[in-house]
Amino acid sequence: WEREIDWMALSGINMALAFVGQEAAWQRVYRSLGLNQSEIDAYFTGPAFLAWNRMGNLHGWAGPLPPAWHLRQLYLQYRIVERMRSLGMITVLPAFAGHVPQGVLRVFPHVNATRLGGWSHFDCTYSCTYLLDPEDPMFQVIGTLFLKELIKEFGTDHVYSADTFNEMTPVSSDPAYLSRVSNAVFTSMTGADPEALWLMQGWLFQHQPDFWQPAQVRALLRGVPLGRMIVLDLFAESKPVYQWTESFYGQPFIWCMLHNFGGNHGLFGAVEAINQGPFAARRFPNSTMVGTGLVPEGIEQNDMVYELMNELGWRQEPLDLPSWVTRYAERRYGAPNAAAAGAWRLLLRSVYNCTGVCVNHNHSPLVRRPSLRMDTELWYNVSDVYEAWRLLLSAATELGSSPTFRYDLVDVTRQAAQQLVSQYYLSIRQAFQSHALPELLTAGGVLVYDLLPELDSLLSSHSLFLLGRWLESARAMATSDREAEQYELNARNQVTLWGPSGNILDYANKQLGGLVLDYYGVRWSLFVSALVESLNSGSPFHQDQFNQAVFQVERGFVYNKKRYPAVPAGDTLEISRKLFLKYYP
Repeated sequence: WEREIDWMALSGINMALAFVGQEAAWQRVYRSLGLNQSEIDAYFTGPAFLAWNRMGNLHGWAGPLPPAWHLRQLYLQYRIVERMRSLGMITVLPAFAGHVPQGVLRVFPHVNATRLGGWSHFDCTYSCTYLLDPEDPMFQVIGTLFLKELIKEFGTDHVYSADTFNEMTPVSSDPAYLSRVSNAVFTSMTGADPEALWLMQGWLFQHQPDFWQPAQVRALLRGVPLGRMIVLDLFAESKPVYQWTESFYGQPFIWCMLHNFGGNHGLFGAVEAINQGPFAARRFPNSTMVGTGLVPEGIEQNDMVYELMNELGWRQEPLDLPSWVTRYAERRYGAPNAAAAGAWRLLLRSVYNCTGVCVNHNHSPLVRRPSLRMDTELWYNVSDVYEAWRLLLSAATELGSSPTFRYDLVDVTRQAAQQLVSQYYLSIRQAFQSHALPELLTAGGVLVYDLLPELDSLLSSHSLFLLGRWLESARAMATSDREAEQYELNARNQVTLWGPSGNILDYANKQLGGLVLDYYGVRWSLFVSALVESLNSGSPFHQDQFNQAVFQVERGFVYNKKRYPAVPAGDTLEISRKLFLKYYP
């Protein structure tokens, strides 16, 4: 956390969420209202899913939260807000958005609450939250109680975040109702802090545009006095909302780059949209833009894109990107190198140059459940990545001692391998569809027995691409073996099944040493075997049957209790060279 905050400060970021430890405060509030511990335990999710619990999407899944969790998070939050404030950063605290645990209905049977529908692919077992009616007096009681508790604990910089309808359809589209909701949320903030400013995500407007017509957007935004709300135009590089809402009908907004979904690995960027977008938003008629922001779902990938976005906040006009990226390579590796700079210019014009509406979920067959209908479409020319790989490898003798160079070499080699997986997949599919068993065995054999194990050993050679590091850092939060097991299950489920039954399967896919071999590799092996069996027996391949069989593999991985190394093994440069000599097209 300290390094993350310092990096933000060094990058000029002066406002960030300080959301840690809020469940401890909520627990106190719920207890004071009369809820019992089992009702609270049934509400909070496990640590890996708290973001969705806080937005009213999920409850209970992978929980409950152990008492020690609350204590450690409170202590951590004290240190986070102290560090942020010491660097002159504004902390954004959470506020009450209107969602309540079911226990509130037992304690206050006359409260007016509506049950919202299921979120994503979850049914009411873990979804369908209760939303208090904005007119119900308990809305103000709970909201103000919570915020007073937080302010007493952590102090305040007067900015608060709450999202009532994030991917959740309101019970009514009546503008008067929507204004009442936003007014109720804001009033509960000012009840605790008369100077309150509300920071709200603008994701909902572009996520459900059929519901959020101009009248509905205007009603929600104008339920709060002008200037007392700041809207995050959350996906402004692809789907800006300010353009069709007259600059959020007068409320200030921040032009945000979302960039990444699910913390997926995969080289990606929409550099032209980022380079032009903030300046276009400033020039927009009656623009209410007040800043730029980063809002990725996961940030440990594609460093270049975040460095670029952070720099643009200080610029008066768009950059000359090829010359910027040439200087970036020099800064990143600590020395000028023509081959490395050339590699980056190729990456800039290919993987980092997605145009149009770009939504970065990694759909590579590598990280998706195998089928005969997989998406291999790309927005760039694969030969640019292969050539960048060649150039980076040629720079290894000069730059090989630079840690950032070694990281980038793994990342670009990984991208090349991901492309190769698609090629082998297409060969496998073609062989199967033309009943060519020898070709199927060849392509399937190379993929399962060589390419995927080689990719796994590459990833295993770098500490930042280790499954063991991901799992051990989750276990490190625990104060007992039982807690450690729960936290590890949370970490495993999030990167694979994302829910009890693959509800949002592979949404948060990662390419990590250990995961490629024991999860993706095993799936591919099962798939190739099923196709071979189908050709041998002359019986058709049934995707449904395969899905049932492969789910056992996926679930088995989550619960296999295998310990993975948290320290790298092998020489990154050697492994990358070996892959290159074997596979460079």
